[in-house]
Amino acid sequence: MNHLVVAAIVFVCVFGSALIGLSVRSRLPAHHFSDESIGVVKLATGLIATIAALVLGLLVSSAKTSFDTVSAELTQNAASIIRLDRVLAKYGPETHELRASLKHIYSNSIDILETGDVVQLAKIGSPQAVSRTEEFQRQIEALAPRNDAQRGEKARALDIVESVFAARWLTLLQSKGSIPVALLAILVAWLSIIFGAFGLYAPRNGTVVIALLLCALSAAGAILIIQEMATPLDGLVRVPLGPMREALSRLGQ
Repeated sequence: MNHLVVAAIVFVCVFGSALIGLSVRSRLPAHHFSDESIGVVKLATGLIATIAALVLGLLVSSAKTSFDTVSAELTQNAASIIRLDRVLAKYGPETHELRASLKHIYSNSIDILETGDVVQLAKIGSPQAVSRTEEFQRQIEALAPRNDAQRGEKARALDIVESVFAARWLTLLQSKGSIPVALLAILVAWLSIIFGAFGLYAPRNGTVVIALLLCALSAAGAILIIQEMATPLDGLVRVPLGPMREALSRLGQ
C-alpha cells in the first residue's frame, strides 16, 4: 500500500479517536471526572504512551539503519565500478568494448534508480538484467591474457565483478523493508487510545482541537518517515545517487 495512504489512515484513526473522546466527554456522568478517575487514566495513558514511544524509537532507528546501509552499499558499489573500469583499462585495449558495456549497464541502472518507481526497480533484478550481467562476466572470463600482468588484472577484475554483483543483490533485498502489518495495527491502536484519553479529559474548544490535530499529524508523519526510510530506493525519501553519477562520469576515461 502507498505510504501516504497508510499515513492518512493512521491520521484518521488517531485524530478520530481524539474527536470521539471530545464528544463522549459531554455524555459522561460527573463522577467520571473525579481526581481519582483522572489520576488512574493519566497513569494508564502514560504507560501506553511510554511503550508507544519506545516502539516508535526502535522503528525509526531500524529504518534509519536500513537507509544508511543501502546508501553506504551504493557508494561502495560505485567505488568498485570505478576500480573495475581501471583494472580493465590496465589490462589493455582488448577491453575497450567491455568498458563501454560496463558504462552502458551502469548508466541503465542509475536511470532506473532515479525513477523511484517500484515497477522499474523490479527490472534491476529481472532475469534479463541478470543475463546481461552474467554475459558481461563471461566476456571477462573469455579474455586470453598474454602475460602475467594481464593474468593478474583479469583475476582482479573477476573478483571485483563478483563483489559488485553480490552487493547489488544485497542492496535490493535490504531495500524492501517495511513495518509488519500486525505491529503497525497495534501501534495505531495504542496511539488511538492515547489520543482518545486526551480528548476525553480535555475541554472542547478550538485550541484543544488544533493541538490534537497537529499531534495527530505528527504521529502520522512519524509512521510515514519510518516507512519511507525502510524502502530507500523508492518513495519520497530516497538514497542520494550523487556518488553513482560521479562514478559514471569517470568510466571510460
